[in-house]
Amino acid sequence: MARAWCEAKTVSSGQDELAAAFAERLAFEQLLGNLSALFADLPAERVVDEIGRALAQLIEHLGFHRASFAEIRGQGEPIEVICSAVRAGCQAMPTGPAPDLPWYLGELAAGRLVVLPRIPEDLPPQARVEAEYCQRVGLRSNLGIPLRVGGRVAAAITFAAFHHTRPLPGELVTRLKIVGEVFAQTLVRSRRDRELTAALTEIRQLKERLEAENAYLRHSCHKRSAPALTSRSPRFNQILGEIAQVAPTRSTVLLLGETGTGKEVLADAIHDLSDCRHRAMIKVNCAALPASLIEAELFGREKGAYTGALARQMGRFELADGSTLFLDEIGELPLDLQTKLLRVLQDGSFERVGGTHTIRVKVRLISATNRDLERAVEAGSFRKDLYYRLNVFPVAVPALRERSEDIPLLAWEFVKELSEAMGKPIERIAEDSMAALLAYSWPGNVRELRNVIERAMILARGPILKVSLAVASAAVKVPADGLEATERAHILRVLEQTHWRIRGAGGAAERLAIKPTTLESRMKRLGIKRAHSEPSSSG
Repeated sequence: MARAWCEAKTVSSGQDELAAAFAERLAFEQLLGNLSALFADLPAERVVDEIGRALAQLIEHLGFHRASFAEIRGQGEPIEVICSAVRAGCQAMPTGPAPDLPWYLGELAAGRLVVLPRIPEDLPPQARVEAEYCQRVGLRSNLGIPLRVGGRVAAAITFAAFHHTRPLPGELVTRLKIVGEVFAQTLVRSRRDRELTAALTEIRQLKERLEAENAYLRHSCHKRSAPALTSRSPRFNQILGEIAQVAPTRSTVLLLGETGTGKEVLADAIHDLSDCRHRAMIKVNCAALPASLIEAELFGREKGAYTGALARQMGRFELADGSTLFLDEIGELPLDLQTKLLRVLQDGSFERVGGTHTIRVKVRLISATNRDLERAVEAGSFRKDLYYRLNVFPVAVPALRERSEDIPLLAWEFVKELSEAMGKPIERIAEDSMAALLAYSWPGNVRELRNVIERAMILARGPILKVSLAVASAAVKVPADGLEATERAHILRVLEQTHWRIRGAGGAAERLAIKPTTLESRMKRLGIKRAHSEPSSSG
């Protein structure tokens, strides 16, 4: 084919030579037609590979040694070689930024055709870098064609001959420009298609996220309002000061304290003081879900990941992307999930259950526990490396008995809240009732105080609130051997008061203001078992 373009034909040429030249021209025109048809409706992911194959066919037909296709994205941006074809024995053109040839690349970027049939003779004086390059690699002829799409130079196609020169007639240049523009238009279209697909994917993901967040907020709208974070306790005010300092950062916070001390309220305060406050804080109780479901709850699932997974579900980490995730009762997280949680804390990546696509998120984590995590690490039930990741900024939340100055303040906050909800105006709390509240040791902490006030409000018949602690028993003593001993004693006491009835109205779970499954999990962890002599009354 090279001969058909390179050798001048004379009238004296034989009929066979004319027929051969005509056949070669026809084959070339058929190649151009086939390439145009191929690129007319080519999927975006195949464009670059097919351009490379087309270049290989062109150099084979035309007798060039190398052809390259480069993208020109804009003025001032580097010209990128995206594919190249080369014959055996010739130097390949690597993909990536084009070689530093300022005059040559400047001509192409400006939309000017570069036709160099004889190198170095055809190079202008200012092309000194190009002359050195051509001498070094043995380049003798070169054709550079700028390609416009929508009036803008979007790409360039180049052809090179090594070791000997060859003519570059205008008719050949015209044909190669046509096919090059087909490549360029297909490339630009594929880029736009990919950008559109990415935009649509982003919109779909945002829609899914908003729907999931709205569903979460609707599910959580029943949450009780928290008491005001004001205190008369120097120790608790110190805690509030620490929270105000850590809140604006992205640091992980670990809230430690007995059940019912208000760790979730403090998590809310940290979120409300952070840069994420315009987004909802996502909450997960690690003890409230079965081990078989908590992974999907945290990390999401793909459709068909397991029996019953009828649709794809976004996990809480995805939902909390750009916001705060609160993991309550983190000490109850199964060991196999602790490894996955550690990975998210380290690099912000995970996969949905049943999925292979890695999802990356930026989440501020707050966790809480009433367990002694150091002891759990020693016992092998909690990963040491995860504990260190969570324990960046620990906050020890004091029990209510350690901040008794706040009992009147909290009690009145609950009275005001419930008075409005129940339509019962209360002027004050009876003095003997307040004395009883102050004398009680509150093993259930702030949560128990609220429950006691709510019960009193239900029974109230006048403007003066009278609180009975007969059910709670004011004689309770607080064990001094740690959080777990305190929790165990309190649960045992409530179980005995309810005759070991766990579920249903008036059961131990309701008294403790926790779910029955959570109570059963804690009983198992604390080794609480009903004696055989006890009547079977758990309903």
